Amino acid sequence: MRAIDILKTPFWAAELASGAKSFADNPIIGSRRLNEKGLHVARTRLAERMSDWRRERLSDLVADEDAVSYARDGFVVRRNVLPEDQFQELKREITTNRFAAQEMLQGNAVTRFIPITRKMVAELQEFGALVNGDLFQGLLKYVGSWNADPISFIHTVFADPKRGERDPQTVFHSDTFHSTAKCWFFLNDVKEDEGPFIYVPGSHRLTPARIEWERQQSLGASAGGRTMHSLGSFRIGEKELSELGYRNPVKLSVPENTLVVADTHGFHARAASDRPTVRLAIYGSLRRNPFMPFAGLDPFLLPGLKWRQAEIHDAINEWKMRTGRPTGQPGVGQVAPLDTPQRWS
Repeated sequence: MRAIDILKTPFWAAELASGAKSFADNPIIGSRRLNEKGLHVARTRLAERMSDWRRERLSDLVADEDAVSYARDGFVVRRNVLPEDQFQELKREITTNRFAAQEMLQGNAVTRFIPITRKMVAELQEFGALVNGDLFQGLLKYVGSWNADPISFIHTVFADPKRGERDPQTVFHSDTFHSTAKCWFFLNDVKEDEGPFIYVPGSHRLTPARIEWERQQSLGASAGGRTMHSLGSFRIGEKELSELGYRNPVKLSVPENTLVVADTHGFHARAASDRPTVRLAIYGSLRRNPFMPFAGLDPFLLPGLKWRQAEIHDAINEWKMRTGRPTGQPGVGQVAPLDTPQRWS
């Protein structure tokens, strides 16, 4: 063992009590010997128990029917969220303005992220009311099992099958080993052949078959190079999915003005389309340490820090670009959400 590895060992060990998931970056998490003895499975099981414990304490944040939907399926769908006049005004606020943006290129898809800032929330009335509202905030917090401030973006996905290899987001996968929440409030209709979100109902829960599958994946994940699988976002084929005994995947083709919130520990993907498509949504994500025995105490809920996460994310990206460090989401300046992606030019 190198001297630097000896110095890093306490930090690698400490990451076991966090949401760290990379089998490639942490030789303890990625140890075949330890995972044969059950390390990964133990972390996954404990994370599920802790998220259930926290979620019970957040039940007042959601309607009973939404809690039932989440428990059964792992996702919640709410249509006709806003009255039509309010929805059209919110849509106008977003589509007619220009914002600082970042773009991520993956295969044949570009995802544009526009960080939602305090200024946007304060100045765009209907937009601010939605993202600060009880439905958007409550469902993210409940599904994510944390009373914490989500990170949020205006989110545009441009996909064109003629522009490159398959987008890795169209392969079924689990984001990480523990419950996490993501949501999309769709600002345009998403038809069945336009790249809708797909989810495997019930796959947010561990079953004996899933536990054994997780164990098998953990044994060889560190040997795969820096693939998504080795970084802790396990990919799975449709044949394997059927063998795990979950229900058939559901394509969530939904009309505009629909909110979808999902636990992305469950298996999900973005459906591939055989033609160019554009998906526009307000996107939120909530992920915290899965092992904490409390559901709150989030520093980003303190005055002056709320709605700062996306701004901080943007600042880090800008710093990486200035200093020549690699970033998967380089800034592209001021754009409107539906402008043609610069990373395709």
